Amino acid sequence: MQHQISTDLLTISQACEAVTNNKKISLSETAIQKIQACRDYLAQKISQPNWTVYGINTGFGHLCNTKIPNAEMNQLQRNLLLSHACGVGEPVPQEIVKLMLILKVQSLSYGHSGVQLATVQRLLDFFNHDIIPIVYQVGSLGASGDLAPLAHLALPLIGEGEVLFKGEKMAAVKALQAVGLEPLSLEAKEGLALINGTQFMSAYGAWILYKAEKLAHFTDLIATVSLEAFNAHEAPFYEGLHQVRKQHGQIKVAERIRHFRAETEWNQLPKTHVQDPYSFRCIPQVHGATEDAIQYVKTIFEREINAVTDNPNIFPEEDLILSGGNFHGQALAIPLDYLAIALSELGNISERRTYKLVGGYHDLPSSLIDNAGLNSGLMIPQYATAALVSQNKQYCTPASADSITSSKGQEDHVSMGANAATKCYKVLENLQQILAIELLTAMQALDFRKQLAGDLQCAPKVEELYQTFRQAVSFMEADRYLYEDMQGALLFLKNQIQ
Repeated sequence: MQHQISTDLLTISQACEAVTNNKKISLSETAIQKIQACRDYLAQKISQPNWTVYGINTGFGHLCNTKIPNAEMNQLQRNLLLSHACGVGEPVPQEIVKLMLILKVQSLSYGHSGVQLATVQRLLDFFNHDIIPIVYQVGSLGASGDLAPLAHLALPLIGEGEVLFKGEKMAAVKALQAVGLEPLSLEAKEGLALINGTQFMSAYGAWILYKAEKLAHFTDLIATVSLEAFNAHEAPFYEGLHQVRKQHGQIKVAERIRHFRAETEWNQLPKTHVQDPYSFRCIPQVHGATEDAIQYVKTIFEREINAVTDNPNIFPEEDLILSGGNFHGQALAIPLDYLAIALSELGNISERRTYKLVGGYHDLPSSLIDNAGLNSGLMIPQYATAALVSQNKQYCTPASADSITSSKGQEDHVSMGANAATKCYKVLENLQQILAIELLTAMQALDFRKQLAGDLQCAPKVEELYQTFRQAVSFMEADRYLYEDMQGALLFLKNQIQ
């Protein structure tokens, strides 16, 4: 499969599916022309005497007033990558690194960055040959670009740093040799173009959004299983009730629930309760708010992945080279914090449904097990969800509210968007496990409800999911090694949102 990087709009789905489907990518003819025209213009400007522009023939950060001789400009760019590759912590997941490669190419393709065509092509070579630079999660302040992680991403272009190739961690130069490529020699401006930019934050955000959209849809289906198992009322999902509230996400979620619960015969089961707890009754209102948040954040990130975010920016047709601040991550940091809160709330309400399902309500056995007391049943998985929910609340402390001055005060306000990105990713990971435990619990409760329902049938969509799930995780008749059940439920969930 082939995907072409062009100056047209790149969607989050296109970028992420290029990664998940192992597509090959290439540059469009328009992108090639724009990159080359910008490089030719810059080369002509550099040849002029007494010409000085930040980052091209000066130092960086607080060294911006230090002039660099033309003969040393190439060494300046190499030094920039080596000195800025200061990431720490755990490696960035491979799929996000590959996404960083695509997004960096997209940003450079507009012809405002002054890089060589060969440099952009080498980024594509890395993607297409599945050479994945080792990038570390911590080190970017999300302000002067994602400097440290992008330096680690770019180092292998010049034969430095480390990569993953064919499942093996190795020196970048060894991987280049394996595919018949030589290390690049960077020219003026190129190192700065490679490490200035928001592609670390953008890749994390895009990947989270890609998964979150699918997960939000599946969350509504899991919640429907819980509704059926809990013998919950249908009235809170009546269409008119949500139309008068006028909130788009709420309306969409209620519509999904009605679709998933269509044709259920369990609405005929007797109910001794007048209304359900909020965690069941207010699913459209809570899930819907998250739905709206995801869509809002998606608009911000789809702008960003189609943006030029390095510095300085070059405008050949206007004969301008301008040093600005497009690398600053505030536009991403705040939405990433918002997205973390929104995803955390899906886990928050899910845990409450799990808690109610194991509580022995509405004729379900306590802990969803026969002979409770001798058996603990599904009592303790709820503890795990409570721990994860609490951790997510801690991750929701906004990174974007923080700033630390760096570079001797030259960079005196930073976004901390990189920290917002990695925190949001952790929230997403925790959320998947929380939902997997609700799914495990709801299916166990569904089995008991089936015994109580006699010949009445649950919703076909619920039954379809039940049959598929039970092929992965069986009904628990007595206590057993629950970790394996929880991991089986998690794997099942991840397969559903591929």
